[in-house]
Amino acid sequence: MHWIHAKTILSANNGMNLYRGCLHGCIYCDSRSACYRMDHDFEDVAVKENAIELLETALKRKRKKGMLGIGAMSDPYLPLEETLRMTRQALELALRYGFGFTLITKSARVLRDLDLLVAINEKAKCVVQMTLTTMDERLCQTLEPNVSTTKERIRALGVLRDAGIPTVVWLCPILPFINDSFDNIARILQACVDVRVKGIVCFGMGVTLREGNRAYFYEQLDRFFPGMKSRYQQAFGDRYVCGSPRNQALMKYFHAVCEQNGILHDNEQIFAYLQQFESKEKAVQLSLFE
Repeated sequence: MHWIHAKTILSANNGMNLYRGCLHGCIYCDSRSACYRMDHDFEDVAVKENAIELLETALKRKRKKGMLGIGAMSDPYLPLEETLRMTRQALELALRYGFGFTLITKSARVLRDLDLLVAINEKAKCVVQMTLTTMDERLCQTLEPNVSTTKERIRALGVLRDAGIPTVVWLCPILPFINDSFDNIARILQACVDVRVKGIVCFGMGVTLREGNRAYFYEQLDRFFPGMKSRYQQAFGDRYVCGSPRNQALMKYFHAVCEQNGILHDNEQIFAYLQQFESKEKAVQLSLFE
């Protein structure tokens, strides 16, 4: 871990990352890609020391409330968060200034901040997004060695549901020849039905590989799945999108299950929902005069 001084914190669409780099060790991580121009070792997480100060300044200046987003490039609940508590501070600011909040994580540590998530959701809108890839816990420990287990993540989704927090699952990546079985997809979808997720984001059954993350991914295939690297090279070459041979059938099944259970499964609709700010304070005030 090392500290860096940031010039800005919020993107044009109110996205932010408090950390750069990750300790989760996921073998497929796109954030390792060279296009993101990370000038330090990926596991040597850069912490934006002035992020919270920048965020408060930005929120004070905004004339219009909206949704804040975190976690697109680096998980907001890395082990470092246990002591640094920067994500919690960001949530506190969102609550103080009346903004909505959505975050993406693979960690059950999100439950530490359940009090703030609930409070934000009572005033505006708070959505927790969770990635799920496999129901096989052994495989999970190989693909995502330093994150919460699938069972822990699903339990967290259930707790969030009981607290009234809407949730969205990212069903990705589904690695060809590794976790792209009908059984795996069926079990993940059933878990999503059981915890009543709002939506499931899925760009197709496959994985994206480009310069930077492809080399690391292939190293891990050699380590954990002997012979799999050659199979990928033969099947996909240097393609960016490596789609599962079962993609068409699995996607048909995915959409059917979501449709049957009232789960959003159109990516554009889900992203529109995540970006839509809802102020419940006005609704409460209006109801007092009805």
